[in-house]
Amino acid sequence: MKAVLALADGRIFEGTSFGAQGEVTGEIIFNTSMTGYQEVITDPSYYGQMIVMTYPLIGNYGVNPEDFESDRPHLSSLIIKELSSISSNWRSHDTLHNFLTNHGIPGVHGIDTRALTRHIRNTGAQQAILSTLDTNPESLVQKAKKLPCLTGRDLVKEVTCKEPYEWHEEKWEKKHKRNSDQKSVNSKKLNFIVAYDFGIKRNILRMLKQSGCNIKVVPAAMPADEVLAMRPNGVFLSNGPGDPTAVPYALKNVKYLIG
Repeated sequence: MKAVLALADGRIFEGTSFGAQGEVTGEIIFNTSMTGYQEVITDPSYYGQMIVMTYPLIGNYGVNPEDFESDRPHLSSLIIKELSSISSNWRSHDTLHNFLTNHGIPGVHGIDTRALTRHIRNTGAQQAILSTLDTNPESLVQKAKKLPCLTGRDLVKEVTCKEPYEWHEEKWEKKHKRNSDQKSVNSKKLNFIVAYDFGIKRNILRMLKQSGCNIKVVPAAMPADEVLAMRPNGVFLSNGPGDPTAVPYALKNVKYLIG
């Protein structure tokens, strides 16, 4: 099915849809990773954004739950040059197409991602719209021009956890192959770390756990004095989406923590 991508500045790109059908909007940006498209898709830092992958072939190793950075996709849409027709990996549980379809995320392939990336690089991130429903370029450009920018919007509240929780999972390799430093890591005194979830990636938590930390993840708005009352050995401030100035409660907590 035909899909049309329209940028707010009037630039138009046409391609073939995959994943879910429909019409979505968001800030369009690019990502230069050669691998890790699954991690990008599930990274809360990309909440509401349209991601252009610069690497030309995407989807060739499918998706698997062990490598998710969160429990669901957070991007608005995925824009790629070529969608792989096969998913060749023994860890794969599903195809990229099916994964996006099941989560209601539209994608488009057959786009000249080199030209699109250069355009974004030269003009900066801007609002865009992707549609399989309305394929009229002029109509889509007008819609894109009316979209609000992300500045001033608190996106952290959309991705942070609702309640504190403990994290126990280590890296996938650790679960399937115990390496030589397993004993030395486990023999160390465990440090208690409180991690603020502004949109935290699971791999950060896995690495902290593998390094010998006990971890409690807390919501972004939890007051700093309550965190310090837990008597942690350290406080970790995670990554997250959007404009930091739109999250005054986080800035207040950071100032309190550093004294």
